Amino acid sequence: MATFATFQRLKDKGVAALKAGEYAAAKPYLVQAAECMVELAEENKDLTQRAEQEQYAKELMELARDCDRKLRRGGGAGGGGKRGDRMRTEDEDGAKAEDWVVREKPDVRFDDIAGLDEVKEEIHLKMIYPFRHRELAAQYGIDVGGGMLMFGPPGTGKTMFAKAIATELDATMFVISPAQIMSKWVGEAEQNVRKLFDAAKAEAKAVIFMDEVEALVPKRRSSDSTVMQRVVPQILQELEGFDRKADRALMFLGATNEPWALDSAMMRPGRLDTKVYIPLPDAPARLRLFEIYLGKRPIDDDVNFAELAELSAGYSGADIKAIAARAASRPFLESVAGAAARKIMRADVLAVLQETPPSVSPKDVAKFDEWARNTA
Repeated sequence: MATFATFQRLKDKGVAALKAGEYAAAKPYLVQAAECMVELAEENKDLTQRAEQEQYAKELMELARDCDRKLRRGGGAGGGGKRGDRMRTEDEDGAKAEDWVVREKPDVRFDDIAGLDEVKEEIHLKMIYPFRHRELAAQYGIDVGGGMLMFGPPGTGKTMFAKAIATELDATMFVISPAQIMSKWVGEAEQNVRKLFDAAKAEAKAVIFMDEVEALVPKRRSSDSTVMQRVVPQILQELEGFDRKADRALMFLGATNEPWALDSAMMRPGRLDTKVYIPLPDAPARLRLFEIYLGKRPIDDDVNFAELAELSAGYSGADIKAIAARAASRPFLESVAGAAARKIMRADVLAVLQETPPSVSPKDVAKFDEWARNTA
């Protein structure tokens, strides 16, 4: 069932990509947002509101078509990054399903991620060491590659971990979203799933990373979509089809902020059988985050990172990044208004902390902790 929150998330991502000129990235999000709005309109008993929602959906679809027209004219490369490129594959009927699979060679390392040493060690033990020591792994019957689910609150660095894994393995990283897989612009969803895995299997080392994986593989009893009823088995089939003893072993990384929304079949052995909890940053990690986000800015001697780490318990990495930016904006705006330039002071950071509650509630943290205990 579509929700307004899902619509808002898809629409925001599509509009952001559109404004950045990344038409290939914007198109599937806009289409998904339009389809979501149509579902919401169908459930709305207020005829006036329903008409407005249907009109909004039409406008979003027109934006998506405009993206397609601009892509055909050669505009908007799609934002693959300086080290990324776009895969182009052929449909069975000869039509191209282009600009939707992104290949990337990340340069993020585990040392770039603040704290969470236990999480890093767990990932090394379960996923990286078997890749690096294949002969030894084979000797002990340890499978190479496979599926791993990273779950935890938003803003804790799951995408960073995925990039670090690909970097440590010197693997090609395939970045894909459920919206791109499901988009009618790129063909049948089941075919898209197969093409994605086939392209990854062609690489010597490959990591497929899918954020918000619960949107693609939801609990089937909670989804009336006939497409989902076909896509979920296709995903499961591809995961079970991994040749984990081969030289071209493949790793699938799924990330989610809602692990309880995933189809339970994904958790069975041979699929996403490795689960790693990415929690909120601990005190050493928060200290390191403040060093990263404030350390290169002009700060006064009264700013104590250890104190800030203690005061920011319960905040995510994304929260701390935002706090640092807002604290820096205070003296900046004063200077713009004509005051003498000054450094960022302890009072600036404390004022922002006071104004900014954690984005993740204790209730949500408890829910993640409970799910982690029950599925460990």
